[in-house]
Amino acid sequence: MSDPTTAAGSDVRNVVIIGSGPAGYSAAIYAARAMMEPIVVQGLQPGGQLTITTDVENYPGFADVVQGPWLMEQMQKQAEHVGTRMMWDTIVDVDVSNGSPFTATGDSGDEYVADVLVIATGAQAKWLGGPGEMELGGKGVSACATCDGFFYRGKKVAVIGGGNTAVEEALYLTNHSDDVTLIHRRDELRAEKILQERLLNHPKISVIWNKAVESFEAGPTGALGHLKLRDTQTGEDSTLEVDGAFVAIGHAPATELFKGKLPMDEGGYLLTEAGSPKTEVPGVFAAGDVTDHVYRQAVTAAGMGCMAALDAERFIAGLEIDAGGHVHEAEAAE
Repeated sequence: MSDPTTAAGSDVRNVVIIGSGPAGYSAAIYAARAMMEPIVVQGLQPGGQLTITTDVENYPGFADVVQGPWLMEQMQKQAEHVGTRMMWDTIVDVDVSNGSPFTATGDSGDEYVADVLVIATGAQAKWLGGPGEMELGGKGVSACATCDGFFYRGKKVAVIGGGNTAVEEALYLTNHSDDVTLIHRRDELRAEKILQERLLNHPKISVIWNKAVESFEAGPTGALGHLKLRDTQTGEDSTLEVDGAFVAIGHAPATELFKGKLPMDEGGYLLTEAGSPKTEVPGVFAAGDVTDHVYRQAVTAAGMGCMAALDAERFIAGLEIDAGGHVHEAEAAE
């Protein structure tokens, strides 16, 4: 193992975790309990997307609704309690070209050197950027139907977008609402044909074509009351009264730092071995939304963080698990 001493301007550790959402904190908890003395470099948004989420009702272990920022605070405290060191820094460069040990350079100028890197930088929902969108976040405006759809049972909701994400969100919301409207700025959807057929034939879903959302407007209670729409062909303005609006125009993984250094798919998500957090570079693991464009849930991210830490422990010990689940000595990297 690496010497966990701290040199001037640099940190040498067995494990450096880049990112601090559910995946990063879970990786830290498992790594610390395995006596690997991990460091978490928290980045610009410690806690990840859950710090801008209000009610969380689908994370296991809590009978009552909990607040996203509180949940992340508890995960951080747990990671620190078992021996994780938190760094208030943002990684601006990584060097994985020569194999382990790896070097990550912070905005502070400090270098973090470790046998293992766990990348848990997450992803961010893409937003429209219109007036009221951020102000009404958690008050009727959301970017995750799976996370927040339950709170709109029996209410009128709208989904904004025209790709697979938007159609899937609209279909999901029919589990909670009998009045779902899809708003698309064009006259045809970009989603896969089978999804389009399901949506267009669904009795609970209506589609508004050629409309762009200009702003999100609060009602008398201070929560979302209606959307201001503009016709993309005629320029005519209109309004749509809704209780909830779900922006579904995609997500952007935070992987700019790793372009040209680690394999990615066309969407910029890091590629890993099937069923594993292992990237193409031995000793570099990816966990959470940075590699997951399908599930994007806190609980799945946490599970992947756990997997990354367990694989990190085996990597440092010179072991690995093959496709059959058997542990054996790892081959030395060339």
